[in-house]
This record gives sequence, structure tokens and C-alpha cells, in this order.
Amino acid sequence: MEISRSVNPCTPVSCDVVTVPARHGLEAVDILRRGVSEGVGPVLHDDGGQTLGFLVPPGTAAGWDVPGSTCTETDGRGLRLTPEPPVEGSDWLLPPGDADLATDPAVLRAALGEAARLIEAADNCR
Repeated sequence: MEISRSVNPCTPVSCDVVTVPARHGLEAVDILRRGVSEGVGPVLHDDGGQTLGFLVPPGTAAGWDVPGSTCTETDGRGLRLTPEPPVEGSDWLLPPGDADLATDPAVLRAALGEAARLIEAADNCR
């Protein structure tokens, strides 16, 4: 999926948000950032550091079925991709401008699957 990086930060961006536990999400971010395919879009983390939210293209929520995660529609409200996070009590892990506009859902799904396998393997070594 090709996503243009040229967007005016004052223009609302329509997207859905995939939320995962922080450990799972951080592993997925590592996988996405070292991958040779599609990049990772902006990623939010909550103030308590318990979850990460990946911005994905609108419509993703309708078919999202990855265990351990949720995908929420923004209902056309859009986000403004500015240095300030769009949700109170959150901050950017990967801010807009340092990332693509959104993470390809298929690429994210694969990264989350690989992250789950890595976490399970690490936990079984203890």
C-alpha cells in the first residue's frame, strides 16, 4: 500500500487506530522498522505506557480480527497530525513526519503475529 507523506498538518487525516498492549506493540514497531517492506506510520502510547495505538487507513476496523488488539474507527472526525498528540494523556512514540501517514494493515497484522511468537518464545525460556 503506497501512502503519500505529503499532508498539511492542519488538515484532518482520516484513519482508524489499532490498539495493542505496550509490550506487543513495541515488538511490532521493532519488526516494522527493521523490515524491508512498508514502513510504520505514527504510533501513540498512552500516558501510563500500557498500550500503543497504530494509525491505519480508514475502513480497517471493519475487518480487523487480530486477537489481543482492537481497531477503532475515527468516524470521519480525523486527526491533525501535529507534534502535539491528538488524544489527551498520550504522546507520540513515532511522531508524524518521522513516519508514513498510516501503517498498512496487512503489514501490521504480520508484524503483530511475529511479535506474539517472539514474546511467547521469550516467555517459554524463563
